[in-house]
Amino acid sequence: MAVCEGEGVLRLKRETMAIPMLRAAMISHSQSQPLIHSISAIYETAKRRKRVVFSSSSSSELNPVIRSEVSFCVGTCLIPHPKKVNTGGEDAFFVSNYNGGVIAVADGVSGWAEEDVDPSLFPRELLANASNFVGDEEVNYDPQILIRKAHAATFSTGSATVIVAMLEKNGTLKIANVGDCGLRLIRNGHVVFSTSPQEHYFDCPFQLSSERVGQTYLDAAVCNVELIQGDTIVMGSDGLFDNVFDHEIVPTIVRYKDVAEAAKALANLASSHAMDSNFDSPYSLEARSRVRKEYYN
Repeated sequence: MAVCEGEGVLRLKRETMAIPMLRAAMISHSQSQPLIHSISAIYETAKRRKRVVFSSSSSSELNPVIRSEVSFCVGTCLIPHPKKVNTGGEDAFFVSNYNGGVIAVADGVSGWAEEDVDPSLFPRELLANASNFVGDEEVNYDPQILIRKAHAATFSTGSATVIVAMLEKNGTLKIANVGDCGLRLIRNGHVVFSTSPQEHYFDCPFQLSSERVGQTYLDAAVCNVELIQGDTIVMGSDGLFDNVFDHEIVPTIVRYKDVAEAAKALANLASSHAMDSNFDSPYSLEARSRVRKEYYN
């Protein structure tokens, strides 16, 4: 069973959004760092009712023969739906500096609220488990296996879309995605790579679930991308990409040297678009396109 939104297809998306960014940079010397996970912001957001943006920055130059190690720094931001501020929204994220670094975003499916289930519990537990398994030997630094282990250890009722990106120290970014959380790779002022949403039908994405009939790690879209100096990675839930066009992302983030400020600006832009009933968002344009196709077919 896929639990979906069940709202009119022409509505604006006013979802919670979690936004990670990573600006790629290499360091030319070996650097050993302790394992650090940051997942508490998931819970502190609800308690403090703050907007949190997630961004990370690094700088790198890849040589085809000799590769330096990757380093990055992270800032975070999550903007809940106005009606969900008290609970902190239904998105969750975590970041770890294990190996080259790990970033994950999960988006709880709000349709569970109709069953008197808190949609935020499943994604929070899912990513709490993922943060615990990052260094697990069986995971072997594989985002698809990390999703498998985290899902198997999650017992909350609900479902969520999820994306995990694991950065190797040599500059390879390994990605696994189930559903419609997304990632954009920006290089030289252009979006040169993007993940594609997985869905059963419009507005009903693939999702990990507490129900056996949901998707599993085997359904994840998996890919690797090589980062070079100056690359920027933007990750987020559908609350970002349903409200902000790709061509708006680049001019928004290049104004800021501080990636935390850049991510915050991007989150605020998405929030502003979501509240503007006159704005034709990516979501609303796609919805109208689907309606036209169904009408003429």
